[in-house]
Amino acid sequence: MAMAMVNTDRSGSDGERPVSALERSGADFRYAFHAMATSCEVRIETQNAAVAEAAGRAAEAEARRVEQKFSRYRDDSVVSRINASRGRAIELDAETAHLIDFAAQCFEMSDGLFDVTSGVLRKIWRFDGSDKLPTPAQIKAIRPFVGWQKVTWEKPKLTLPVGMEIDLGGLGKEYAVDRALAAVRAATAEPALVNFGGDLVASGPRKGGERWKVAIESVDHAGQMAAMLDLADGALATSGDARRFLLKDGVRYGHILDPRSCMPVVGAPRSVTVAAKTCVEAGMFATLSMLQGARAEEFLKQECVRAWCIW
Repeated sequence: MAMAMVNTDRSGSDGERPVSALERSGADFRYAFHAMATSCEVRIETQNAAVAEAAGRAAEAEARRVEQKFSRYRDDSVVSRINASRGRAIELDAETAHLIDFAAQCFEMSDGLFDVTSGVLRKIWRFDGSDKLPTPAQIKAIRPFVGWQKVTWEKPKLTLPVGMEIDLGGLGKEYAVDRALAAVRAATAEPALVNFGGDLVASGPRKGGERWKVAIESVDHAGQMAAMLDLADGALATSGDARRFLLKDGVRYGHILDPRSCMPVVGAPRSVTVAAKTCVEAGMFATLSMLQGARAEEFLKQECVRAWCIW
C-alpha cells in the first residue's frame, strides 16, 4: 500500500527545484513536484496515467499560484506589496481579504497567540541549531512591531503601521493544500490525496472504502515512522520543532514563538498532528496547540479536536 508521510517539522528545505514527475506506485499514480520550499505530491487511485497527470498538473499550477501570490519571499506578491505600503491603506482582492479575515479571527480566538504580524521576529530569532539567542535589547527593540491589534483592517482596506509586516506562512501552505485538492477534484472524481510537506488532505476514502495510510515521522529520527494513521477523508496538519531550534546551556528553544513576549513557547510538545475537515483548520489548531505550551493537550481536548502529540 502506498503511504504518505507527515513530517514533524514544517520548515521545508530550499534548493534547486526538481522537475515534476509522474510515477506508478502500487494502485496509485504519484505526481511529485517541489513548491513552497517543500516536497509536494498528489496521489491518484486510477489506472489512467493521463488522468493522473492532468490532476497532478492542476494541483501544481494552483500551488504555484498561491505561492506567487502570498509568499513573503517574492517581490511581486500581495504580501510584499502590503509590507512595502509604509502606512498607506492597501485595498485587497477578495481572496486575500478572506485570508486576512481568517487571520483576524484566529487572533481574537487565541487571545493574541496566533498573530500574522509575528513573522518579523525572524529578524532576531534564527533557529539554526546554534546557541545564538537574541539579546534582551534586540527583543525590546522589535516588540513594538508585533501585534495585530495595531493594524487597521476595514475590509477590503488594510493599513499596516510603518515598520510592521504580515506573514501568512502560518496559513499559506495549508491554504494551498486545500486549493490544490479543489483543482484535483475539478480534473477527476478518482480518489486523491494531496500532501505538501506533511500537510495533507484526502478527497475521500480509497476505492472499496479503504482508508489512506499516513505515517507520522519521528521527531528524533528523520524519515523514520513514529505512528501510523488511517485517513478516510479530510485533512491532517502538523506543527513541530524537530529540526528548528536553538540549544544554549542545555536548554532547548523551539521555533514556536509567543508574539506577546517575542520569546519561544516553553514546555510545548515536540510535535502536534491535528485532523480536521480542511487543511487550513487543521493547521490552525496544530499551531494554536503548540502555542499553549504544556497545556497543548488540554487545549485540544477542550476544543474537541482529534490530535496526536509527541513529547
